Amino acid sequence: MKKIRLDRYLSESGLGTRKEVKKLIKQKRVAVNGKIINDPSKHVDPEKDKVFLDDLPVEHKKHHYYMFNKPSGYITAKEDKNYPTVMEFFEDNPFYNKLFPVGRLDIDTEGLLLITDDGQLGHRISHPKWEVEKEYYAVVKGNISDTNTDKYKKEGLKFKNFKTKPFNIKVLSSSTEKSEITITVKEGKYHIVKKIMEKLDHPVLYLKRIRVGNLKLDKSLEAGEYRELTEKEIKQLKKLVNLKA
Repeated sequence: MKKIRLDRYLSESGLGTRKEVKKLIKQKRVAVNGKIINDPSKHVDPEKDKVFLDDLPVEHKKHHYYMFNKPSGYITAKEDKNYPTVMEFFEDNPFYNKLFPVGRLDIDTEGLLLITDDGQLGHRISHPKWEVEKEYYAVVKGNISDTNTDKYKKEGLKFKNFKTKPFNIKVLSSSTEKSEITITVKEGKYHIVKKIMEKLDHPVLYLKRIRVGNLKLDKSLEAGEYRELTEKEIKQLKKLVNLKA
């Protein structure tokens, strides 16, 4: 990794804006390799140099990755004039201005949403070329066990203007009134799960995304809560779309 300015290193590590971390440096609270530094423009190597604030180590992170459990009633966007957005839950995050949601969940759809500032990873996860699996738990109308869904694992489903990629439906429970299923798709077309189930005469009553690629929704996260991804989770996601960890 190339050397970067000390104030940038501290800012990207979550210690504040460039203006705020410059104050910390001027107050002689920052040390690099055991030496107090009061010059914000000093360049450091994030992989080799050891940076401390008030004798506490500062870990540098170029990008930030969060697993968010989206609640119903919020749209997946940075901002909107008419509806509350998922980013409202990140307003106190030090990287709020750089973060964005990856892909899209409908306003009434709940569940796993990746929030990051890594544009390259976000683009690849969303792009159909990489066929990243998205798995949903759904409650649908009617008894789906009477519907032959096996054929769609190989040939997808044809609509008037497009054909889906192959998808998989697993029936969890079924009754005359409604059925519980999981459905795994490899594309992110608008309302794709709802369109599929509507076409199969089993309209969606409830929808929650529970997995993206290898990333499963953390069951300990309540709706509206988020946590940072682990290093292992980040590496697995990047490997999935052929990016270096």
